[in-house]
Amino acid sequence: MAKQESKLRWALTGLLSLIIDSLIFVYTGVLGSLSLFSSLFDRSGRVQHGFARLWAWLILKTCLTHVTVSGLERVDTTKPHLYAANHISALDIPVLYTQLPFQFRIIAKEELFRYPFLGWHLRRSGQIPVDATSAASSMRSLNRAAETLRGGMPMVVFPEGGRSASGQVRPFLSGAFYVAIKTQVEVVPIAIVGTFEMLPIDSFHMRPRPLRMLVGDPIPTQGYTVRDMEKLAAVVQKAVEDLYYAHAEVADPRQTLAAAQPASVKEDR
Repeated sequence: MAKQESKLRWALTGLLSLIIDSLIFVYTGVLGSLSLFSSLFDRSGRVQHGFARLWAWLILKTCLTHVTVSGLERVDTTKPHLYAANHISALDIPVLYTQLPFQFRIIAKEELFRYPFLGWHLRRSGQIPVDATSAASSMRSLNRAAETLRGGMPMVVFPEGGRSASGQVRPFLSGAFYVAIKTQVEVVPIAIVGTFEMLPIDSFHMRPRPLRMLVGDPIPTQGYTVRDMEKLAAVVQKAVEDLYYAHAEVADPRQTLAAAQPASVKEDR
């Protein structure tokens, strides 16, 4: 009996996922086309950002989820910041678009810019593509991001460079923090919780659940130079991990590592 109920639940959630995924494709096509059209007369990107927020809102509503935000009140959102978030699911982007109450630009992998509609929107709306295979191209993109940030536009980045397959925070790449150091703006750590359990990487099987977006205290960059990018990356990663593992269902690998260390190492600390 229990086995039959489990199969029934799996079939129902599979059907729900199929409906949700189909609607998301429709939202992406329709709103992506409208965003492209608006780019012909909207040079500020404000209208395109509005379409992106509507796209994200529709996705989360269709996914039958609700996002709780905490900590954003500690950030002066009238000033530009570099917002650094963990990346555990394709739903992370809709969460950011719906919960950050201002226009921003994203530093993203160049591969995303090759997708129909999504990639067209990203390019026309002023998002910054980064080609990890070319150092020269990456540097040009980061300098462009720095100019955008210096002009007063907040930036969002996923420093892990891609989605985590385990739900745990992966090592942060230091390149994104070049932008914050060059412009001397504060870095705001963000932890997104629950999207991994709801839609992990390489899955289309949606499992609706409540989500959380936790915002940490802004981290100043005064005193850092471009030679300190890895140091700043480590500071920001710790801040994101502290927020994330305090609320996530996945295990904190830092505790496992600490428990496995010899007693002599712990005493030296």
